[in-house]
Amino acid sequence: MEYKIQIKKIEHVNHNVLHFVTDKPKGYTFTPGQATEMAIDKPNYRNEKRPFTFTNLPEDKELEFTIKVYPSHNGVTEQLEKLEVGDTLLIGDAWGAINYKGTGSFIAGGAGVTPFIAILKDLNQKGQLKGNKLFFSNKEERDIIYKNNLEAWLENDLHLTLSDEDHKDYKHGHIDAEYLKSHNLEVTNPVYLCGPPPMMEALKSDLFKMGLPKSHIIEEEA
Repeated sequence: MEYKIQIKKIEHVNHNVLHFVTDKPKGYTFTPGQATEMAIDKPNYRNEKRPFTFTNLPEDKELEFTIKVYPSHNGVTEQLEKLEVGDTLLIGDAWGAINYKGTGSFIAGGAGVTPFIAILKDLNQKGQLKGNKLFFSNKEERDIIYKNNLEAWLENDLHLTLSDEDHKDYKHGHIDAEYLKSHNLEVTNPVYLCGPPPMMEALKSDLFKMGLPKSHIIEEEA
């Protein structure tokens, strides 16, 4: 099923991430963590569909998307930056394997945090965030999406690392087994993964060595 949605608001979250608010088709449903295929409703782009995650809650009257743009790629995300309020987008039904399966650890790289935004927002609203941890890796401090929200929600259970920038307030380097162990990642609980494939593959290898069963990993199906 295809739906046409109209953009009601566009704002920058940081230097290369946009937040879109659109109207919501009647009866449209999804669960926190799910995504949809989206296309720009303009000639040459209607068949250029890309997956984007909902960052609002299912009961909200509007839909929200938080999207990283890549101007140098000369593609769909670059075109998204040129859109204006009143323009329309095309989306399909919701899909995705990432959904909440219980208290655990979320590990994200860059824009891979977007499926977790809706999940954490939902848990926060329900008063069920306690015990969940987020390990979030970015290149530089300016890349951290919704840093203030995440700090407010998770407090000491938010662990931020920077791979490129050497900053006194953050661990410099990549998330690995040693880092996860030092912050008490529980291998008996679910681990939610989303980020660049090389990072996710390296992390899975580390997690398995730590004793995490494959059945405890929640990630997008290839």
